[in-house]
Amino acid sequence: MKSERDEVKNGGVAEEEERELKRKRLTERSQPMDELDDDDDQEDAFKGRGKHSRHVEVRRDCPYLDTVNRQVLDFDFERFCSVSLSNLNVYACLVCGKYFQGRSQRSHAYTHSLEAGHHVYINLLTEKVYCLPDSYEINDPSLDDIRHVLNPRFSRAQVEELDRNKQWSRALDGSDYLPGMVGLNNIQKTEFVNVTIQSLMRVTPLRNFFLIPENYQHCKSPLVHRFGELTRKIWHARNFKGQVSPHEFLQAVMKASKKRFRIGQQSDPVEFMSWLLNTLHTDLRTSKDASSIIHQCFQGELEVVREYQGNDNKEVSRMPFLMLGLDLPPPPLFKDVMEKNIIPQVALFDLLKKFDGETVTEVVRPKLARMRYRVTKSPPYLMFHMVRFKKNNFFKEKNPTLVNFPVKDMELRDYIPSLPTAAEGGKVSSKYNLIANIVHDGKPDDGYFRVFVQRKSQELWYEMQDLHVAETLPQMVELSEAYMQIYELQEE
Repeated sequence: MKSERDEVKNGGVAEEEERELKRKRLTERSQPMDELDDDDDQEDAFKGRGKHSRHVEVRRDCPYLDTVNRQVLDFDFERFCSVSLSNLNVYACLVCGKYFQGRSQRSHAYTHSLEAGHHVYINLLTEKVYCLPDSYEINDPSLDDIRHVLNPRFSRAQVEELDRNKQWSRALDGSDYLPGMVGLNNIQKTEFVNVTIQSLMRVTPLRNFFLIPENYQHCKSPLVHRFGELTRKIWHARNFKGQVSPHEFLQAVMKASKKRFRIGQQSDPVEFMSWLLNTLHTDLRTSKDASSIIHQCFQGELEVVREYQGNDNKEVSRMPFLMLGLDLPPPPLFKDVMEKNIIPQVALFDLLKKFDGETVTEVVRPKLARMRYRVTKSPPYLMFHMVRFKKNNFFKEKNPTLVNFPVKDMELRDYIPSLPTAAEGGKVSSKYNLIANIVHDGKPDDGYFRVFVQRKSQELWYEMQDLHVAETLPQMVELSEAYMQIYELQEE
């Protein structure tokens, strides 16, 4: 026996008598379909398809508004009914914070209102608030703060002011937090996701793009929309608590990556960053050759010259890149006179010689060749990856070499002289400032990741590791074992 919704989808039934018969049968069916059928919000979506509509009383005065408990509300987790585990037509109880399906007389929310005496519920999709079991809609402006936490909103004017905002916000528990500088819950070995997200939140055009949902409303990818929701929650100034849980985003990551990245398994931030940027670009572009905000921020261009052994011919090609891999020198094999390993240091200047178009790099795969790389186009946001980890057949090794790098005013043309120059009379800036620095501490398998990020409004640096957020000195950023960095191009 098919429901009316299936009939509409497959072409529908022409005769009105058959429709009425279907409606009568539908009211006799058990719970799941009844929960959908009796809900006014679902009826709105199906008006004009032969489905009856039910008038819902709207009231401003509700005697149960004082039972709303904002302390227990948490909209960061997946929106599933706590009883049926369904994600259709889910309501949140504003008294205890639990999720229930439907609001008809046979629904779980209706039953909960009778058993627990909790009467105020919000539809997680439409943001309408209802009183159960009386089934009237509550229209009270005092509930607007809950709607803003459920679905944070930003105007374009507010987005433009974010990097100039120096004001702290206060959570319900009395703790102060900085919008954009909030901690992220480590659900289970998910710090590689947290440091990646915190780094990307410093990329201004990317952040501004995802703060306005209209920019990607054409996209049907759940990953894109979950990333946008997470971005808005991190930068929202009216949160009920001073941290955010990326649970819904992680569920979308697990599904999109086919569990390549999943909760409970530590992964590499560089691999995750590469996968995330490429997946977001693929999902956002409207055609095969179209660009996206990802490529506008991070894509540069390399000229690659290949010379094969025994062959005098050179192969010259150009290829785009989102991230540049920097090879660290091998650590010393022997200990010093104090029986301690010497921790070598290397300047970023020396590592970037790989891309000056003259330094030769030998590769063995797919076959032995001598390679020369030259950066022909530098992007607005330049990402570096220090190759610290190497795997062999037995174990994973970590290179402890410290990289000396500038935090501000890095003149890339001094590092890579082959960068193209501007036409006569024009200026092309090639100075970069560091905005994010992901570091790794500890052993290769048992270590952990943390990130240093810059707050632009006051040019202060913060150290972030999951829920830990603390201001730090710029000098501390340079003393860490850098693993991945993001530099921002200075404006002329």
